[in-house]
Amino acid sequence: MFGVLILRTLLVYVALLVVVRLTGKREMGHVSPFDFVVAILIAEVAVLPIAEPQRPVWNGLVPLATIVFAELALSWLTLKSQRVRDVVTGRPSIVIRDGRLVEEELRSVRFCIDDLLESLRSKDVADITDVEVAILEPNGSLSVIRKSQCRPVTPADLGVSTRYEGLPLPVIKDGVINDEALAAAGLDRAWLNEELRRRGIGRAREVFYAQLNTAGELFVQLRKARGRDLPGDGTTPRDP
Repeated sequence: MFGVLILRTLLVYVALLVVVRLTGKREMGHVSPFDFVVAILIAEVAVLPIAEPQRPVWNGLVPLATIVFAELALSWLTLKSQRVRDVVTGRPSIVIRDGRLVEEELRSVRFCIDDLLESLRSKDVADITDVEVAILEPNGSLSVIRKSQCRPVTPADLGVSTRYEGLPLPVIKDGVINDEALAAAGLDRAWLNEELRRRGIGRAREVFYAQLNTAGELFVQLRKARGRDLPGDGTTPRDP
């Protein structure tokens, strides 16, 4: 009996993984009211084959597949039709404009001032008069655009040119060489192994993490089991 229950649970688990992959990242991140309803339905349907072993497992999988099909179909419609998108996900609401509360919109979305102030503080905004526009998004998050004179000063404001940073490439993760990252940098394992040997590291598996930034500097952090680390932060420039 327990073996059958374990198999049914694993089957539902795999089915849920497939459902999450099919519905996309939207269900995992920004949750609209429609997404919330779908998540509740999936949870309720998925538990049936596990909680009631006497029922055929298909009694849970078929409704689950139906929900997935309906979700994919409605997602396609929201991509094609603005009207459907407005009905399903709702429209963003401007709750602050030019440093003043939009009272009618706050009442319409039933968003109290205390909740608004809390959301502003989470965005490091203490004074509503510093806000050019605040938008309550359909997923419930608050987007805040400060007035230009209240934004932090940037190098562009000061006319200072900066070096392009870009995204560092992780060339070793937990002792495993990332060939794709090396290829993106126009390098190969031979270059990486030579760089490691120059640092007294015999094998890549001794490295916990290594990255190469756009300036050609290689950062290396050894595993703790090695008992030592590189001098400083482990960053050395790449040879031209």
